[in-house]
Amino acid sequence: MLDISPVLLLSSGIIFLLVVARLNSCLFKPLLKHMDDRADSIKRDLENAKSNSANVDGMLAEANDVIAAAKKEAASIREKAYNEAKESADAKLANAKVNLEEKSDEFAKSMQNDTKALKDSLIASMPQFNESLKAKLSSI
Repeated sequence: MLDISPVLLLSSGIIFLLVVARLNSCLFKPLLKHMDDRADSIKRDLENAKSNSANVDGMLAEANDVIAAAKKEAASIREKAYNEAKESADAKLANAKVNLEEKSDEFAKSMQNDTKALKDSLIASMPQFNESLKAKLSSI
């Protein structure tokens, strides 16, 4: 039948235990340590990502505040420029109206002077017209 040798069985058991102990110290412990370190690293990276996300949200809010302030400033600058341009255009328009009124008055005065001069010259030459008219009438 089966012949089991206790020495061989005991030596196989001891060798098995030595191999398991050696594998435990050389393979399993470093492998488990590496797995634990990797899990810790992943956990730290997730926490850092969450804090970075919070920082990004804060920076985004700050950027939105800066943009809103810039929009307000741009609106005030645009309004100021519009008002200055409007005032400048109104001043130019007023100057142009004054110049046109002055030129119109000068023209009206020159027309009155020309009309008076024409009337005076016509009145002065009236005796000549009367004489030439009488001469024409008498020649008919």
